[in-house]
Amino acid sequence: MKEKYMQALLPISKWSLLLLSIFTVLSGCSNSSSPDLVIYSARKEHLIKPLVEAYQKETGLTVHYFTDKAPVLLEKIKIEGKSCPADIYFTVDAGNLWHAKKQGVLRPTLSRTLSKRLPKHLQDEDNYWFAFSVRARTIVYNKHKVNPSELSTYEDLATKKWKGRLVLRTSKKVYNQSLVAMMIGENGTIKTKGVIKGWINNLAAPVYTSDTKAIQAIANGVGDVGIVNTYYLARLLKKDPSFPVTVFWPNQLTNGTHINISGAGVTRYSAHPKQAVKFLEWLVSKEAQTIFTQLNDEYPVAGDVKLSKEVAAWGKFKSNSASLENAGQFQRQSIRLMDKLGYK
Repeated sequence: MKEKYMQALLPISKWSLLLLSIFTVLSGCSNSSSPDLVIYSARKEHLIKPLVEAYQKETGLTVHYFTDKAPVLLEKIKIEGKSCPADIYFTVDAGNLWHAKKQGVLRPTLSRTLSKRLPKHLQDEDNYWFAFSVRARTIVYNKHKVNPSELSTYEDLATKKWKGRLVLRTSKKVYNQSLVAMMIGENGTIKTKGVIKGWINNLAAPVYTSDTKAIQAIANGVGDVGIVNTYYLARLLKKDPSFPVTVFWPNQLTNGTHINISGAGVTRYSAHPKQAVKFLEWLVSKEAQTIFTQLNDEYPVAGDVKLSKEVAAWGKFKSNSASLENAGQFQRQSIRLMDKLGYK
């Protein structure tokens, strides 16, 4: 279990991080001018770059960004300390933001714009971080093999009727860790244990390394149903509108469909805190929210924003509004539980 947990956190030596920090200062920025804002982003470059370019065009400011895995960037900020050039830590998964807050790398941010435009469950109760896009992790199924009337909840996928029909991604990935952590926070360890055990018993094949591979396995008839982030399916549908897999919104009569986020906070030693806050406030503007929805098929956190065609076709759903802090608070328990039960 310890090895699995450490793998999930992507350990890296302090020497490597120090070298990485030096490299970032020397060559991580797009030009040699002094930036007005620096972002450390766990969102991949093709997802952060359009936001930065749009903001620079609108404001005339110079924004530099550096991308890497969330745990690497978190350790980097900690090691750099007061000399850290980053003003904003931008990452995916609420658990990562929870860890950033607990490890003291963020500062509280007071903003009427953010507090007003974001629902309470999409922002830290102490204003250390804020969500800027929503990611639904839901049930998907093969339209030729499953009647949607058979489906109901995440928990129901643990029952015997799904024996040999369930497809899952590995538990090593944070999205499943957060899903299980949220279940523990709401339903307790004992009930969640029964669900995970049932999922394992119902697997149609060994777990897959990605959501995309899991979806393709369902399309190819390896299994009938699975649990994935919706934007992975949207990408496949854009390539092939006749792709035989679609979405089912689970738990609509109970606590709602599980959601996660991408979000950000201002770093503790930011040299440009006012500019950092202005950027975060811009991220809830209609322009920025449209970039999130159109570029990566995510859901907006604020405003009347047009969804991509593929996402809009799935209709509206009730999302789980439980505190996203559970994703971080119960993360270790979720990893231990899945490891103990043999969920690889």
